[in-house]
Amino acid sequence: MPQLTDQGAIDEDERERTGTWMTPAEYGASRAAVWTAAVVLVTDTRGRILVQSVDYRADRLLPGGAVDAGEAPSAAAARELREELGVDGRYPRGLAVDWIPADTPGFPPEMRFPGEILHVYDGGTWTPDRIEAVRLPAQEITGIHFAEPADLPDLMDPGDARRALSALRARVNGSGTALLEDGRPTAPTALDRLGVLRTRRIPQLGAWHPGPVPERLPVHDLSAWLFAPDGRVLLLISRATGAAHLPPPTAGSTRDAVPLGYRHGEQGVHTRTAARLTGLLPAADPEYARLLATPEQIRELSDWGRAGDDELAAVHAARTRLGLPTPSRTPPTELPEEGARP
Repeated sequence: MPQLTDQGAIDEDERERTGTWMTPAEYGASRAAVWTAAVVLVTDTRGRILVQSVDYRADRLLPGGAVDAGEAPSAAAARELREELGVDGRYPRGLAVDWIPADTPGFPPEMRFPGEILHVYDGGTWTPDRIEAVRLPAQEITGIHFAEPADLPDLMDPGDARRALSALRARVNGSGTALLEDGRPTAPTALDRLGVLRTRRIPQLGAWHPGPVPERLPVHDLSAWLFAPDGRVLLLISRATGAAHLPPPTAGSTRDAVPLGYRHGEQGVHTRTAARLTGLLPAADPEYARLLATPEQIRELSDWGRAGDDELAAVHAARTRLGLPTPSRTPPTELPEEGARP
């Protein structure tokens, strides 16, 4: 930072001297001026994102808006949700801070947009009762709905969609606030690099049934919760689509395998087993990245409906039976293609 003088003016001799001396007025004039805004990312129990329609533009927005002069960004987030949705709350956890450049398309020249620092806060997961409590104002906000994450680019301005998806991945990662530049993380995680949630998730909304599948029911697919020694489980991510999948039981060498349960839906039965993962062979299909993630992270990347909580409880019970620890939430770790011992 240039060194400031403590005088209101510099004499001519000082002005001729080389260096970085500036008056406070000169230094203040040299600093960049930007706008500040705050929005809140809210999901429902299926992992869909709350977006709202407004009367002054065609695309959808996350709830939030401009930070007033002298107002803290977190206070602005709470005020905006109270004004726009009639919901009281505090949102102390930041998911992302985005730098939006001054040359971003869409701002009229007469607005003289100087760029913006936008804070994204975590609004949590809203239950149906809380959603029913939303009360819209008489003007500005014309409606809300919950959108599949992959649909955001079709509903929102491109920068807004990038920012929302990056913030959602940061929430799943659980490693703190992500720093973004025009919606893109400056330090991408595995979820960012693989573009997780950029395609629609396949719903598996059938009820959860513990135990083995009855012989009379047709099995649609068979997948497994394969536990590493630290309590995390194996997850497959399609490199082409970013889709997240539980692996088949044959994805690694295992022991102590047991039937965990199944879902019975319109497409047949989706069966789950649980086992201790003792090793990984070289990747059989290079189209898929192999990650270790917590069961909660896999739940958040899936569309399993309300029965997902029942499945998650069964997964934790299986982990306890296997004598494995409860894993801490850290960003999912990508495993090498040549194979490894977890």
